[in-house]
Amino acid sequence: MSTVSNPGPDTDVLTQPKATPAETRADPPRAEATASPEHSKGSRRKWLLAAAALVILGVGAVWYFTSGNTVSTDDAFVSSHVTLAAPRVGGQIKRVLVEDNNRVHKGQLLVQLDTEPFQVQVNIALASVAAAAADLTSARAQARATVGRARSLRFGLEHAIQDVDNQIALLRARVAVHESKKAQLTRANSDYERVLPLAKSGAVSAEEIDHRRQELAVARSAVDEALQGVYQIRVSLGLPPKPTTGDDLTQVPDDLDQSFSSVRQAQASLMQAAAELGISDSFSKSPRQMVEDFYKRDPQGDVDRIYAKVLQDAPGVRQAEAKLAQANRALEEANLNLRYCDVVAEIDGIVTRRNVNPGNNVVSGQNLMAIRSLTEVWVDANFKETQLGKLRIGQPVDLDVDMYGRQQRFKGRISGFAMGTGSTLALLPAENATGNFVKVVQRLPVRIEIMDYNPDVAPLFPGLSVTPTVKVKEAPTGPGAGRVLQEVVSGLQPASAPVTTSPTTSRSQP
Repeated sequence: MSTVSNPGPDTDVLTQPKATPAETRADPPRAEATASPEHSKGSRRKWLLAAAALVILGVGAVWYFTSGNTVSTDDAFVSSHVTLAAPRVGGQIKRVLVEDNNRVHKGQLLVQLDTEPFQVQVNIALASVAAAAADLTSARAQARATVGRARSLRFGLEHAIQDVDNQIALLRARVAVHESKKAQLTRANSDYERVLPLAKSGAVSAEEIDHRRQELAVARSAVDEALQGVYQIRVSLGLPPKPTTGDDLTQVPDDLDQSFSSVRQAQASLMQAAAELGISDSFSKSPRQMVEDFYKRDPQGDVDRIYAKVLQDAPGVRQAEAKLAQANRALEEANLNLRYCDVVAEIDGIVTRRNVNPGNNVVSGQNLMAIRSLTEVWVDANFKETQLGKLRIGQPVDLDVDMYGRQQRFKGRISGFAMGTGSTLALLPAENATGNFVKVVQRLPVRIEIMDYNPDVAPLFPGLSVTPTVKVKEAPTGPGAGRVLQEVVSGLQPASAPVTTSPTTSRSQP
């Protein structure tokens, strides 16, 4: 539609075209309305450009003044501990009580194996324990019988020694009788010699002389009888009838009561009984020394306590006790394997990667499922090596998780640095000594603890992307604050190896 401008002062009205009826009825055009939209667009564009410039300047100013206060990266992820649920014994799966994504608590039953074969082993172990206990009772009874026999043999040894001493005393008595008979013989001989001269003069009758002659003969016989008695005692003591040196018939060795055959026989019998009780000794010891050593086994010399200790240490009893202990250990192992039929959760968390079903046969250590911890959660942030200079343990961190966006911001702190960059910790680390080298900025994993984390309110799942912002200007807090390396972990010192001693093979003879 054409527009008609207003006539100027020099324009002839008659020369203007005549308006049509339609144009006459329409509103007269206005130049202001035609120019107004362009003017408005230009003004709006200017305002937008000015506002954008102000925003850019503000952002730039904020970045300029705050860029040195924080360090951030977008290469960060949520991590957590994972525990594999595996049976400690092999068998057939009877029940599986959980599914993937089920939340479980520590100690909760996950999988149950068939317990029947393991119950049979428990019953066998119980029978072995009962048999071993009966063997121990029998061994103790046999040891007590041996101890009683040893007591009797010890008394027999003492009696043998006393018998030798009695024989020596009897020898001395017989020698004294022999000496007495010799004196009587000397007197009888003197009496006979004294009456012989009187018989010629008739002062003494022939009957008296015969009587004195008879007394002399009886005295000689008594001397011979007493001498033969002395010889008998000496021979019974294992001595020659007559001493090899000297004429003293009472001469005997000083240790005859220790070396006599009956004493040595009693000593050998006692040593045989003692050997059954685990006590051995040398035959070079005298019986008296053996008895003295036996009493030294107790400070007060209490025989009952000595024999009680000997009974306790008897080889048969010790062997039976060892077999009973072995049977008890086998029973404990059988009960332990029976308990191992229940596979329980070792941590609180979420079940993942279940790969077992009832009826499956599994072996010890086979992976049945995994449990991801919901409470032991942290963030692994891979900062560039150019950002690590300002990072220290204990610095506060703001954690923005992509899952929650700006709705939830978590608080954390740096707890440690990995001892190597990602490239060096890889399964196949790069070998920069070969080929052409191109420098690439390395990244070091930094662990960030999550403070006041409550999985029931806002759970974090492993693998979620996180943007951590470390406030490097704020003071570090917590263990190892301000350091790069953590402090040395303080734990229990390893126990020293137990000293094993071999059992004593020789002890004093009672």
